[in-house]
Amino acid sequence: MLGRLAGWCYDHRRVVLISWVAGVILVITLAAMAGSRFNDNFSAGNSQSQQAQNLLAERFPSQAGDTADVVFHSAGKLSDPATAAVISRVVSALRPLPHVVGVTSPLTPGERGQISADGRTGFAVVQFNATAANLPNSSVSKVVNTALGFARPGLQVAVGGAPVENVVTAAPGSSEGFGITAAIVIMLLAFGSVVAMGLPILTALMGVGAGFAVVDAASHLLTVPTFGPDMMAMIGLGVGIDYALFIVTRYRQELHEGAGPREAVTIAMSTAGRAVLFAGCTVVIALLGLFVVDLSFMDGLALSTILAVLLVLTGALTLVPALLGFAGTAIDKLHIPGLLARPATGSRGGATAGTGQGFWYRWSRTVQRRPWLCGSAALAVLVVLAVPLLSMQLAFSDAGNDPTSLTTRQAYDLLSQGFGPGFNGPLIVAAELPGPGARATVDTLDTKLRSVTGVASVTPPVLNAQGTAAMIVAYPATAPQAAQTAALVQRLRSQVIPQATAGTGVQVYVGGETAAGVDASSFLSARLPWVIGLVIALAFILLTVVFRSVVIPLKAAVMNLLSIGAAYGVIVAVFQWGWLGAVFGVSRTGPIDPWIPMMMFTIVFGLSMDYEVFLLSRMREQWLVHGDSSRAVADGLATTARVITAAAAIMVCVFGSFVVNDPLHILDVFGLGLAAAILVDATLVRMVLVPSVMEVLGAANWWLPKWLRRVLPSAAPGPRVPRATSPVA
Repeated sequence: MLGRLAGWCYDHRRVVLISWVAGVILVITLAAMAGSRFNDNFSAGNSQSQQAQNLLAERFPSQAGDTADVVFHSAGKLSDPATAAVISRVVSALRPLPHVVGVTSPLTPGERGQISADGRTGFAVVQFNATAANLPNSSVSKVVNTALGFARPGLQVAVGGAPVENVVTAAPGSSEGFGITAAIVIMLLAFGSVVAMGLPILTALMGVGAGFAVVDAASHLLTVPTFGPDMMAMIGLGVGIDYALFIVTRYRQELHEGAGPREAVTIAMSTAGRAVLFAGCTVVIALLGLFVVDLSFMDGLALSTILAVLLVLTGALTLVPALLGFAGTAIDKLHIPGLLARPATGSRGGATAGTGQGFWYRWSRTVQRRPWLCGSAALAVLVVLAVPLLSMQLAFSDAGNDPTSLTTRQAYDLLSQGFGPGFNGPLIVAAELPGPGARATVDTLDTKLRSVTGVASVTPPVLNAQGTAAMIVAYPATAPQAAQTAALVQRLRSQVIPQATAGTGVQVYVGGETAAGVDASSFLSARLPWVIGLVIALAFILLTVVFRSVVIPLKAAVMNLLSIGAAYGVIVAVFQWGWLGAVFGVSRTGPIDPWIPMMMFTIVFGLSMDYEVFLLSRMREQWLVHGDSSRAVADGLATTARVITAAAAIMVCVFGSFVVNDPLHILDVFGLGLAAAILVDATLVRMVLVPSVMEVLGAANWWLPKWLRRVLPSAAPGPRVPRATSPVA
């Protein structure tokens, strides 16, 4: 089927190319007209924080929305007449803006809690009529721009809060450009040909270009975080270049073996294309596991990434054959003198790929001669890298990780310096009262909260007009992302509040953005084992069908878990412990965002399976030709190691470029984790553990129970169909 598809795309290459170009231009144009609606809503279903939000929406309609803080820092006292006049004008200018229902000035009598002890820092509270996820970006931007417009020498103004973080983001870095440049250099070194290098780059760019438009459109229907497009570009570029690279490599091999361009395209698609198709399906299957989490923002991230993978996969299976039709036998022209690499040859005339020749064949044989020693050494390194995983702390990162150029980071720093870091993450204590007599319970709760260790300050209780609900704001003494803050939230819920309300009928919920982050972290941590189990089970079934073996999928699952564990250990050591922090630009250590391990697992598992499928497909081809497992391992490694190394190097550079050149903290963590996982997988796992384990297992690698052989559908890649000149059957 893939061979016929490739032949059609080859014969109709002009139609295919024009259709792709026109389609990409069309979707980008439509997306630009519709705009985007990204939002960072990380709420966790019917959590206690969500129940607090629901109660506020019902009993305190005017305070049901989110708030923003306009922070003032003066060289003198905020109460000085000139400074006070400016603050009053800011408050007056903000009150009539759309979706603003109230602004509390720090200079209002009775609001002394909004001015620091030294009198130089204060903040106005802007109350919106909706949560951050439901506020139009334009309305929030008006608030930000209006407030910042009053800054002047001697008076610094900054704006922070959940609504602001949705619209104020760092300017995009040139990460994609760095990644593409690195990919160009690597492929020039691998191929030596400008044409062979250009085809994978062009295919990936077309897919990613369409991906940006699709993600913009998806943001109107799903909760897609503001970093969704960057993540899509990261994954799309990596897999898009790799998929096209695998097919172009096989095409060049067939040309060098004497095939004509059209025949080489159909054979490349029937072999490498099949491996690419199954590899892409594995990535998609892994990402589908994220829907088990049942969180809106994870659904948005998963779907955005799936669409990116499907687009670049479609490009690899349709656009690449068309482009190869244009290139023909000129695939190696425009080569760099001395760098043109002749591809490893396949099986012809009874010989097997790379037999006795080449570095990678000799490497494989070296490992196979000492499988227990080499395998144990690689396993020991992986275990050491994974050790920091045992101390991983999960929590959503706060605005203190934003670039210092952003107003959200400036507001965070000013509040921390003037009032303490906990003022950046207030806890909203919402109480549902059974009747007017419950006011005494609210007063008891207020007193109790003020005596709790870890609570810096508490605002007086506010009751609604009907006396059926009360609201208290408690400010922690520690930063929103600190482990102590999460422990405080749990202690309030499990000990302090139950003790204060026992037997009164008063129902109390702890909410606010910080509490919502704690709830989401707990929710994601509980769902992670389910996601891992589902993804492994689905991948096991797929690989069993593809390779007609139960040993291969089991080995692949274990080795991929080792790769992922090592990657987890690396990000904990760097971003949580601060090891090599100066090298990776870590200015502030902290916990790992709870969605990152889950997203990393699905993507790394899928990408690792890419290399697994590509490598084992060639090994199985050789196994079916001569039935010698040891020889099949060496020959398969010899023919694929070069391209796998190049593909992995490209992915490491693409992912790594986000670490060194992207201002967003979460993309730094995610990029380093993926880069570390791919580096470990393509070196220690693919080049050491795989040949070691497969040498020990021998023919058992390809074992499949007879009863299962009869019931499984046959989707396994067979030996390459020889041309008429080849005596190999």
